[in-house]
Amino acid sequence: MRQRVVRVALTAVLVALVLLVVPLALAIRSSLYAGQRDALERAALAAAVRVNPDYTGGDPAELPVAASRQRLGLYDPLLRLRAGTGPLRGDDAVRRALAGTVTRSSSGGELVAAVPVPHAERVIGVVRASSPVTDVRGRVLAGWAALAGGCVVALAVAVLVARRQARALAAPLEDLSRHCRAVTAGDLTSRAAPSSIAEIDQVARTHNDMLRSLSELLRNERDFSTNASHQLRTPLSGLQLTLEAGLAQDDARPALREALAATRRLHETVEEVLRLSRVTGPPRPMVPDLPVRELLARTEERWHGLFARDGRRLELAATDVPDDARVPGGPVAEILGVLLDNARVHGHGTVRVVFRDLDDAFAFDVTDEGTVNGGDGGDGGDGGDGGGARLFERGHSGGGPGAGIGLSLARDLALSLGGRLTLTRAAPTTFTLLVPVGGPYPAPVKPA
Repeated sequence: MRQRVVRVALTAVLVALVLLVVPLALAIRSSLYAGQRDALERAALAAAVRVNPDYTGGDPAELPVAASRQRLGLYDPLLRLRAGTGPLRGDDAVRRALAGTVTRSSSGGELVAAVPVPHAERVIGVVRASSPVTDVRGRVLAGWAALAGGCVVALAVAVLVARRQARALAAPLEDLSRHCRAVTAGDLTSRAAPSSIAEIDQVARTHNDMLRSLSELLRNERDFSTNASHQLRTPLSGLQLTLEAGLAQDDARPALREALAATRRLHETVEEVLRLSRVTGPPRPMVPDLPVRELLARTEERWHGLFARDGRRLELAATDVPDDARVPGGPVAEILGVLLDNARVHGHGTVRVVFRDLDDAFAFDVTDEGTVNGGDGGDGGDGGDGGGARLFERGHSGGGPGAGIGLSLARDLALSLGGRLTLTRAAPTTFTLLVPVGGPYPAPVKPA
């Protein structure tokens, strides 16, 4: 590209020089020849004024001293040289000047100007002034040489400017090419730097926007796989245990009903994880479809047995729930499920779920009797609020594949609702989910 830019610039400069220099060279030649002829004519006129009319009677004729490289000659009507220097016989210019007109011509390698000498209303002679053509030609060639030197300087400057501009144009494109190769090699964090060229900057911005969209898409896909594996592990284990228990019983219908309920919960979990992976752009309205009372009842029904099996209690405080209080059931149930599973695995003692109506938001507090140590809910250690700020970072606990994912998923689900999930107390561990009353809640994005 650099060579092409230089070639284009040089071609434009050459065309401009040809269009400018050729007429200028012709103008220099014409001007110098015209100037020399004017000088000869002035010298002849000055000599004609000084010619004594009596020279025709034999008196001597005097002419002024000619300038360097010029010749002055006085010719009588018979074309004879009477004074000065020049051809012994008057030439065509002298002959025409005898008719009473100033004549200019070229003859014998000389520029000639002939001026008539009038007296008593008749021409009594002609003053002829001449100079070698080579004198003018030398000045013309010198002018053309100076013009050529200017062209060479202009071309050199054009080359320097073109090379500099070529570097300025090519450098951002070469940088963009390097970034594209880095992306091809798998580095999606590579970004093209801005330049001072608007068109290239627009390409770089489009390239960076494409990379951001691609990175977001890949991140959503990775998060979906990780979230799905994390959220399905426990329900699948419970479903397997339920089916195994049903096989050991004569009447398997209760086990099948429980397995069917677990299957429905698995389906809801998958739908929520899929919805979260598709949420992009500004939130869109999502209808609150589940009364809070029913949500808490389902939560107690699902988790009471699991905590009882571990010898622990689950308490839900739902006495002050307004009858018209509704929330998006799928995402809120999934968030509460993450918090309860976190409390069951990492926490201690009794677990309490408390609902609070804050007028413009609904608050769900999930509390157990443990303390935070910075893991995936990480109850059982010291850490306080400073460590709790990192609990929602994906993979923070460092406990192997799937560790440190649940709270990150719950936080993302809360944000997708326009709400917030925070660790409000480290000892005893208390997580608070805030859900705005009336939304807006992003609606699920259906696959194309």
